[in-house]
Amino acid sequence: MTLARVIEALLFSAQKPLSIRELTEAIRGAGAEDEFSPNEFARVSEAEVAAALEQLKIECIEQQRAFQPNEKTDGWRLTTDPKYAQWVRQLFPAPKPARLSAPALETLAIIAYRQPITRADVEAVRGVNIDGVLQTLMERGLVKIAGRAEIPGRPLLYETTQFFLDHFGLRTLDELPNVEELRTRYLPKARPAAAVGDAASPELPIPSARPEGTDA
Repeated sequence: MTLARVIEALLFSAQKPLSIRELTEAIRGAGAEDEFSPNEFARVSEAEVAAALEQLKIECIEQQRAFQPNEKTDGWRLTTDPKYAQWVRQLFPAPKPARLSAPALETLAIIAYRQPITRADVEAVRGVNIDGVLQTLMERGLVKIAGRAEIPGRPLLYETTQFFLDHFGLRTLDELPNVEELRTRYLPKARPAAAVGDAASPELPIPSARPEGTDA
């Protein structure tokens, strides 16, 4: 028996992602109530668990297993290799959700790279009203309200969600493509007058923005 195999069993049995600390506590606590089954890993450290996880991941890749451990923002879990997706998908025949439109993806990208951001600032970049698009992104669980900006009118701020990271296979926002360049690139800002008009909820659209309709 190896530490990597114990970790594999824990990840396979878990109903949610497990952090290294949770894995370590589960491994240390095993056998505490059974004196006839000594726990050879009772003194394992978090560093040893982390190393065993990496070893397990390498083994799964080298042996071309159908699954491998993957680290998410909230911990580690066993996931199926994407190349088996077409077969695994047969077990989940639910209808596919509608794809996001190009305007919705563009709006989502602006929020992801420049969050937290006001609706008015997003509209200043896109040049169109985003009411319908923003509502769609919030209904899909990809964007949420993050508070209010400390500027006149205190408009709402928007940011991406944990589901956004999971949906796009990211652990953190730092894994976004070209993140440093796009976070610092100059983008147009909303006029101060627009922020004042954005004072209360529900927020009002920017007068100069042309309507985008329901394309989302």
